[in-house]
Amino acid sequence: METAVADQQSIFNQLIKVGTKTVFGKDHDFTSIKTHEDFVKQVPIRDYEALKPYIEKIKQGTHNVLWKGQPIYLSKTSGTTSGVKYIPITKDSIPNHINTARNALLCYMAETGNTKFADGKMIFLSGSPVLERVGGIPTGRLSGIVNHHIPKYLRTNQLPSFTTNCIDEWEEKLDKIVEETIKQDMTLISGIPPWMQMYFDRLTEKSGLKVGDLFPNFNVMVQGGVNFEPYKAKLFESIGRKVDCIELFPASEGFFAFQDSQNQEGLLLNTNSGIFFEFVPAGEIFNENPSRLTLKDVKVGENYAMIVNSNAGLWGYNLGDTVKFVSTIPYRLVVTGRTKHFISAFGEHVISEEVESALLQAAQEEHIPITEFTVAPMIATGEGKSYHEWFIEFENTPADINSFSKKVDDNLRKKNVYYDDLIGGKILQQLKISPVKKNGFIDYMKSIGKLGGQNKVPRLSNDRKIAKELEKFVN
Repeated sequence: METAVADQQSIFNQLIKVGTKTVFGKDHDFTSIKTHEDFVKQVPIRDYEALKPYIEKIKQGTHNVLWKGQPIYLSKTSGTTSGVKYIPITKDSIPNHINTARNALLCYMAETGNTKFADGKMIFLSGSPVLERVGGIPTGRLSGIVNHHIPKYLRTNQLPSFTTNCIDEWEEKLDKIVEETIKQDMTLISGIPPWMQMYFDRLTEKSGLKVGDLFPNFNVMVQGGVNFEPYKAKLFESIGRKVDCIELFPASEGFFAFQDSQNQEGLLLNTNSGIFFEFVPAGEIFNENPSRLTLKDVKVGENYAMIVNSNAGLWGYNLGDTVKFVSTIPYRLVVTGRTKHFISAFGEHVISEEVESALLQAAQEEHIPITEFTVAPMIATGEGKSYHEWFIEFENTPADINSFSKKVDDNLRKKNVYYDDLIGGKILQQLKISPVKKNGFIDYMKSIGKLGGQNKVPRLSNDRKIAKELEKFVN
C-alpha cells in the first residue's frame, strides 16, 4: 500500500525492458522509451480488435510477439463487441491471477481473525477446466485455467469435483453441484452473483431450507464479475442471515483489485503484480489524444477508463471498464461501469453506476428485492415521446408499478443532469418498466446459448437488440 507509486514505476521499467525484444516492441520503437511520456507517444490506446493481428501471430505459433517466448495459456472470453477474444496468459502473468485470490483471503483472515472457513468445504463456481489447444497453446475459460493452479492446501476441501466442473451444460452442471454439496459442511461459496443466486435457489428448492440453515457454518461469500449491490438483498434473503463478503475484480486480462478490508469502502488496486495502470478521464476515452494519467495523478471521485500494460503482453489495452477512486491512501476504487455500456440515444450519457443506484434506492425504500435488470432506449417513431425502457425481474412486483417507475425516474434525474434536462424539457417521457417473468433472464440467456459460466447481462444498451429478445419474457 505504501509503495504503490514506486512499484508502478519499477513495473513500467521492467515491462519496457522485456518488451523491447518483442515484435510489438520493435513495431513501437521501445528502445527510444525512457519515460511514461515517451510511451504515450509511441503506444496508442487500443482495444482487442486493434490488438488482434498480434494475437493471430501468436495463434500461428510465432514466438516473442507481445511478450518473451509464447503464452502458457490463451484465455478464451466472449467479448461484448469482438465475439470470442483470446487473451494471453504468460509464465510471468499467471502468479497475478493465483496470488491475488490468495491475498484477498489472507487479508480477510488477518483483519477478522476468521480462519475457520478454511477447515470446511469451499465451492468455486467456475467454467470447465477442460482445455483445447489453439496454435499448440492450451486454451479455455479463465476460471477453468485457474482451476489447474489452486494450491494443494485448498484442493482437499474444494468442491465441486473435477468431473462435475468439466460438465459444459450449465443446468446439468448446476444440478450435479447441488447434489454434491447439499449434504456437505459448506463454509465458503464463491462465484458471479447471478449464478450464485441460481445455486441458492436450487438448494432451497431441494431442501426447503434457507441456505444459511442448510449450511450453518457458511460464513464467507466471495464474489466478483459484476456490481454486487443489485444482487445483495436477494442473496442475503436466500441465505437468511448476513455473511461476510469479499469482492474481487478479476478478468482474463488480469486480476486488478480485491477487497482487503471489511470496514473500508472499495477494492485495493493491485499495484505490485506485473501490471502498469493508466487512467483516462472517462469523458475523453473516445478522443484522438486523451489524457493518460499514471497512479500518482488520479483524483478521488472521478470516473476513469482503466488502461492496462502487463507481463501478459498487453500494451495500452483499453479494458472497457470504468472505475472511480474512493481513496488514494491507499489506492482503493470501485468499478462504475463499462465505457461502451451507456445510453446516449438522446444525448443523456447515462452510465451503469447511475441506473444501478437509481433502482437500488427505490427498491430499498419499498423493500422490493430485484433479481436482474437491463435498460434500453425506446425511440418513438410516430405519436408520443421516446423513453428509457427498463426490463426488471422483481422478486415481488410492486403493487403500484407507475409510482415505483416515478421513484426510479426521479432518482435518475438527480444523478444525471442531461437526463433531467431531457425529461424537464419534455423531450423524453418518464421511464417505463416492463416486468420480466420469474427466471425470464435465465430463460433469455439460455435462448442465446449464454447460460452459466462467466456470462452476464449488460446493464445498458444503445440499441434494442437485447430488448427485442427480452420482450418474449415480459409478464
